[in-house]
Amino acid sequence: MTAATVEAPKAPEAENRRIAPVSWKSAVTLGVVTALFAVLLLVAPHAGDARFALSTSGDFFIIPVIVVPAMGTAWGCLVLAALAAVGAGLFTARGLRTPAWVPGVAAFAILLGFLSWAAAGSPRDLSIVGLLSGAVLLSVPLVYGALGGVLSERAGIVNIAIEGQLLAGAFTAAIVGSLTDSPYAGALAAVLAGMLVSLVLGLFTITYHVNQVIVGVVLNVLVIGLTSFLYSQVLVPDAATLNTTTRFPRVGIPLLENIPVIGPVLFDQTIIVYLMFVAVGLVWFALFRTRWGLRVRAVGEHPLAADTVGIDVVRTRYNALLWAGAVAGLGGAFYTVVSLSQFNREMTAGAGFIALAAVIFGKWHPVRAALAGLLFGFASNLQSVLSVVGSPVPSQFMLMVPYVVTILAVAGLVGRSRPPAAEGIPYVKG
Repeated sequence: MTAATVEAPKAPEAENRRIAPVSWKSAVTLGVVTALFAVLLLVAPHAGDARFALSTSGDFFIIPVIVVPAMGTAWGCLVLAALAAVGAGLFTARGLRTPAWVPGVAAFAILLGFLSWAAAGSPRDLSIVGLLSGAVLLSVPLVYGALGGVLSERAGIVNIAIEGQLLAGAFTAAIVGSLTDSPYAGALAAVLAGMLVSLVLGLFTITYHVNQVIVGVVLNVLVIGLTSFLYSQVLVPDAATLNTTTRFPRVGIPLLENIPVIGPVLFDQTIIVYLMFVAVGLVWFALFRTRWGLRVRAVGEHPLAADTVGIDVVRTRYNALLWAGAVAGLGGAFYTVVSLSQFNREMTAGAGFIALAAVIFGKWHPVRAALAGLLFGFASNLQSVLSVVGSPVPSQFMLMVPYVVTILAVAGLVGRSRPPAAEGIPYVKG
């Protein structure tokens, strides 16, 4: 017997690990962002200290205002971000995936350094509680929209119409909430409006097999045009009756709302915000811990195989799409029964498309998509917070931040995202 015949075969797992493609996206993206931050510190240094307030007057105990040297802190954070970028490169060079904590450390370091640089020399404290509370509020429609996107796309339906579902929910909530003087009735009407938009989307894409992307874009344009027309012709002439809503009040949770930093952020909110946290858990449980969720994922991955074992593909897709519209419609209600007391033309301002980016960033997982929505909400809130402390950052630049974060997240930091295999493909039985 020769040596060749007794040589142990190589483990297939080892071969798979060796040939598995490893993306340089994370390392390159971290390196580019770190380099840009270094250029900012070199070109526009700011003298003075940065002041960070971590408490409010209602907390159990008051955390003193933290005062740090702005540029020293910014340069220290830059070094930490650079080390994280180098670490990501080393992991990739060795054929290993970059652990999630590496870009997390880099993002935290750059954020802290940027806030220190922006607040340098300001006599006002930069409120961390205000920054986080505003981020949660601005992320509410994004999270609801992202959850709706996850539900529909897990069933194989590309949901470009999230923007239309949000806008329809906001418009309907304004009218019903004004007529009934009840924010609860307005929220329920918003849910039904979102389901109606989903029903139209399903009628054309599931029943008549029309291109899903085209139908979604057309629905967005239709809802924008219809709500804008009705706003100018119906709501504006009779705003006192049809466009003046009663908003949900804040409901603080006793004791928990007095915890420093996180108390006012998480436990002193409206019922719509609390429902958002519950919805994230419910969607996760429904998709991954129930028979219904297994069927939804099956028709999104391989509808023919699902049909073979007796799953009604059309019914399952309609069901998931209607639930997606209900969730997104509730997110639209936030605009008119929580944030404002009236409907304004095109007030969603592209939130549905950012929510769709959160779905991709979260890799079609409800919890990750919700965290992505919170990230984009945080980026949107930076503008108002920095303007309060008198930051020299131009407002036009800050308006760009949510969209820049969206591009970076989808194109780089998220790595490889694989949508459900049958997404966008109409199913024809037979």
